Amino acid sequence: MVTGPAIRTVLGDLSPADLGVCNAHDHLFLRSPQLPGQELADAGAAAAELAAFRAAGGAAVVQWTPYGMGRGAAELPRLARESGVTVVAATGLHQAAHYTPEIVARVRPGLAELFVTELTEGIGGTGTRAGMIKVAGGFHGLDPHARYTMAAAAEAQRATGAAIGVHLELGTGALDVLELLCGQLAVPPDRVILGHLNRSPDLVVHRAAAEAGAYLAFDGPSRAHHATDWRLPEALAALAEAGFGDRILLGGDTTTAAARSVDGGPGMPHLLRRHRARLELALGADLVTRFLTDNPARAFAAEWGAGMAAASA
Repeated sequence: MVTGPAIRTVLGDLSPADLGVCNAHDHLFLRSPQLPGQELADAGAAAAELAAFRAAGGAAVVQWTPYGMGRGAAELPRLARESGVTVVAATGLHQAAHYTPEIVARVRPGLAELFVTELTEGIGGTGTRAGMIKVAGGFHGLDPHARYTMAAAAEAQRATGAAIGVHLELGTGALDVLELLCGQLAVPPDRVILGHLNRSPDLVVHRAAAEAGAYLAFDGPSRAHHATDWRLPEALAALAEAGFGDRILLGGDTTTAAARSVDGGPGMPHLLRRHRARLELALGADLVTRFLTDNPARAFAAEWGAGMAAASA
């Protein structure tokens, strides 16, 4: 039994010291009407991708797939056990565009309770517990759906201690998210992970978010239509030189079947086979190792609470 802060994995709670090299944002399973025909739904392909990631030196993957998007919760424990890769699952809710109106209407009244249940008891009837909350902003702003889901996430965070990972649409809206979550909703900044910041290489925003105390996830390397690979060393060097090297996380964010390495794409191994080496040339191996090990071990660890009843007692 782990005492103190722990990372909640699909196989149980893990000491942060045992996490190892971590892909801090990726997907083994994913389904969305926004990605027709590109579903990540094949458990065999997921197993092969984990094996390839492990062979490249990976030890842990955090899957940011939230409620209602085909998380594969029943498969994740077996895949983690057989691959030897630690897997962290997510609860939460994405942008409304990823769901039918009926699904949103059904879960909306008890959203915070749903998040807490999936974090403390399990997802559906699988018994697989989530280890983080995933929500989403919009392009340079927050619509009513985002504000509602973030309020529910903040309530669940207070009850459980879980970190909140935020999809930033094309990397934008980071400061609006922090104003809502950490300002109005009083979530501790070190419980917030801002995703996709590489997609908007605004060094001023990156610095402000780091100064606020949030974690900054730079994920999705190899996407030529994003300012990802070629601008990233500059962005990370600026943060490290300003004293924020302990705020940076790296991830792969594989979202389509065609992007998997086992289907000919870069997939999860790219983070370690190509992307890591490129960053090490610019930043040094020690710093990049911290991005992949020490930082995610802190970011995803929590002093886990028992849930809503305990929080209100």
